[in-house]
Amino acid sequence: MDAANPLLTIDTTIPFDSIRAEHVEPAMASLIADARAAIRAIADDAAPRTYASTLQALEDATEPVEVAITIIGHLESVATTPELRAAYNAVQPEVARFFSSIPLDDGLWRALKAFAETDEARGLTGARARLLGKTLDDFRRHGADLDPDGKTRLAALDVELAELTTRFAENVLDATNAWELVITDEARLAGLPPSARMAAREAAAARKIEGWRFTLQAPSVIPLLTYLDDRAIREQVYRAYNRRGADAPHDNAPVIARILELRREKAALLGYATFADLVLHDRMAHSGARARAFVDDLRARIEPAFHAENAELAAFVRGLPDAPAELAPWDIGYYAEKERRARYDFDEEALRPYFAADKVLAGIFEIVQRLYGVRVVAQPSLPAWHEDVATYALHNADGHLIGLFYADLYPRESKRGGAWMNALHTGRTRADGTWQPHVGLICANVTPPAGGAPALLTHREVETLFHEMGHLMHHLLSEVEVRSLAGTNVAWDFVELPSQIMENWCWERDALDLFAHHYESGERIPEALFERMIRARNYRSANAAIRQLSFGIVDLALHVDYDPERDGPPLARARALMAELAPAPLPEGYAMLAGFTHLFASPVGYAAAYYSYKWAEVLDADAFTRFRDGGILSPEVGGEFRRTILARGDSEDPLALFVAFMGREPDPEALLRRSGLGGDAAA
Repeated sequence: MDAANPLLTIDTTIPFDSIRAEHVEPAMASLIADARAAIRAIADDAAPRTYASTLQALEDATEPVEVAITIIGHLESVATTPELRAAYNAVQPEVARFFSSIPLDDGLWRALKAFAETDEARGLTGARARLLGKTLDDFRRHGADLDPDGKTRLAALDVELAELTTRFAENVLDATNAWELVITDEARLAGLPPSARMAAREAAAARKIEGWRFTLQAPSVIPLLTYLDDRAIREQVYRAYNRRGADAPHDNAPVIARILELRREKAALLGYATFADLVLHDRMAHSGARARAFVDDLRARIEPAFHAENAELAAFVRGLPDAPAELAPWDIGYYAEKERRARYDFDEEALRPYFAADKVLAGIFEIVQRLYGVRVVAQPSLPAWHEDVATYALHNADGHLIGLFYADLYPRESKRGGAWMNALHTGRTRADGTWQPHVGLICANVTPPAGGAPALLTHREVETLFHEMGHLMHHLLSEVEVRSLAGTNVAWDFVELPSQIMENWCWERDALDLFAHHYESGERIPEALFERMIRARNYRSANAAIRQLSFGIVDLALHVDYDPERDGPPLARARALMAELAPAPLPEGYAMLAGFTHLFASPVGYAAAYYSYKWAEVLDADAFTRFRDGGILSPEVGGEFRRTILARGDSEDPLALFVAFMGREPDPEALLRRSGLGGDAAA
């Protein structure tokens, strides 16, 4: 192996500043060859089967490939170049082929089944017993019992899915970057807050353009659709945003159709009625039918309030001068903000000065320190992929290093949109007894600094950072000895519990007072403003819930019973379904699905599982009641959440972990009560 290739010897300190596009292909070829040889050695081992020589050896064999491709994929998503993209696309098929081949290896499958028959296997407990059961189940669900022709076809399906989903993500990024709106007449910016104007001015100056430059990045789009008086510009931006990936040369329509076709074929090949049943087999919902029943039940409960909210908004707008005859989608956010301000005397922009990004991060760190008995310390010596990236170490209160992490908060044209957390390394106790730390990261695309002021965030952006930090804590605080069951490697309808529960602290006075200080005066959020924020919290909460549910409804429709001959092209089918739950008639060209990276930017991702957000929201609303009752900064409750949920990964059934924390099964009414949509919320 080439010792100069930094991808070949990845350890805790990842050399992001040294990894180049030319390292990718030779490194992956070498790592995959080594992994294949290690797997062959497991299968060919003639000695009596043991946990160490079978399950642990398989875990060890795949780790270098997983770590390297995760790092490469991460760099392609945050610091892409034409060369890096080409290299990433070149190795994706072989990586997919490698992972697909593992459960199709007859010798390895025989070795696993032979180990399962040993006394050692029958005596396994805890995470090791769960690993054995899940591994056997995973192999069966991924084709271990298929005939040779079936295995060959499955491998081909997985390779093509990897290629297509990568192309989908690249089309969305390229379509986003290909669009811009430059306004030179300041009068057309009427209504837009100073923060958004300043950001647009600086975006134009960076391109040496006169005027104000707007893009399809969220920090640019959201203020336009919420505040800009010029209806024609709002329409232009709305249409462009909801057609990302729908037009040549970045057309995802045929890509989506083919992905769905391949997913249906894969499910049928593996003996499942639908792709949803295949994906959800080992998740909390277990089947597409149960996931759909969950979504349909919530829809039925919330839809009356949804229609009432929209009728109230329409009545409010009719009373305004120069109101449109009929509300269009690009009007909803604009007039909703006016109604919210009129009803609650609350302008979300008034909160921005209290949410300087560095103070928000410091506040998040203070909250997790109090809850979980840890310390976050800046670690500036860690190499990163961009100068904006901040680096940190996480220690236990006794000084023990738990893990390292990166925070990359602001949009760039070389970086994909959205917000996410990623696990780069799963910590372990080395053979010499020392601890190899966890390594992870959080990325976002929040409002960047502008006009010489610090980055000042919206409350929604603050929630986003709390959300991703919740995922990161799930990874960094894992204490599971089995890598593939550690941290966030849990059922996808459980993985959002640690992230979504963190959002609750954004609404609590005691938590906000730790960090929400005016960036100039240092004062805390005034009580009157805080009270208006709380009163407005559930404004149009039914619309927010229905929007999320509509995504889950489309997802399940496409992955449960979609028939292209009956239902037409996927974009048209998605538009028809979402039109039923839209607060205003959708335009003919509406094509949100073409940019829906959650569903189509990876071979599985949130496909057939977008309902997970609402499922986990029920769990988080219920679980947070323990903090509400026991003290939102209580180290006792926080310590118990760390021990029973965050530290346990997938070492036990997720429902059992929830019961261990709450002492009972989830209360399905908790979410509706918190959202003001059911139970005793009105009280």
